[in-house]
Amino acid sequence: MTTFNLMHCQPDPRKFVLWASRQGGLPAGGDFGYALHAALHRVFGERVPKPFYYRDARAGLLAYTQSSAEELREAVALCAAPDLADALGLDAGPRSPGLGVRSFPLRWDGGRALGFEVRVRPMRRFKKDDRKHGTERDAYREPEARREDEKDLTREAVYVRWLAEQFGATGAAKLIEARMTRFQLTPVMRLTQATSQPPAGRRQPRTSIGPDATFSGHLRVEDTEAFARLLMRGVGRHRAFGFGMLLLKPASVSV
Repeated sequence: MTTFNLMHCQPDPRKFVLWASRQGGLPAGGDFGYALHAALHRVFGERVPKPFYYRDARAGLLAYTQSSAEELREAVALCAAPDLADALGLDAGPRSPGLGVRSFPLRWDGGRALGFEVRVRPMRRFKKDDRKHGTERDAYREPEARREDEKDLTREAVYVRWLAEQFGATGAAKLIEARMTRFQLTPVMRLTQATSQPPAGRRQPRTSIGPDATFSGHLRVEDTEAFARLLMRGVGRHRAFGFGMLLLKPASVSV
């Protein structure tokens, strides 16, 4: 049985902004996604917990991990500089409970209904000209997002359809119902691919604006193994930057 844990820590927003600003990891007006990605990699290396979800200062950061509590705490002890550990709230103190880790169920029987919450970046990738890696487009802006008789389809409806596709692509789950509880357009920073142009190998920061939506709803597990992979992988794109973590809770509907 694969080890599967839920990790929690309580970053201090003020201290984390100072740390991230020194690292050049905050786009103007952007959220913490790239900076948290960089910070978690700095501490945990190959054991970096993912996907993760930072909701706000009160709720803190949640992440899934296949590492044990002992392995994570060892990484913190060996690799987390004091200022970074303090900024991420990895040590217990007056403002933080410290690093918390507990076992989380990975296997769910087919047919089981579950409540969920997930923050996603509803993008579709497509090829443009001869670009190797293609480019992305907001799923709501994609020409194929609506049929001819669906010109008035709302952004929420388009994204719900996109979410249903993500759940069903591998047969993992079927979307029962979902509602968009939060939406904004946010800048996300990523590093470009390394190039052969001088300075050789230098990766440059690039910021892009895109949809940032949170959904709550209910799903039904269709395939136990595929659903386990979905939990470990996350939903949609930009999963390394704070999107796609599927939070589960008991269902409040009968199906």
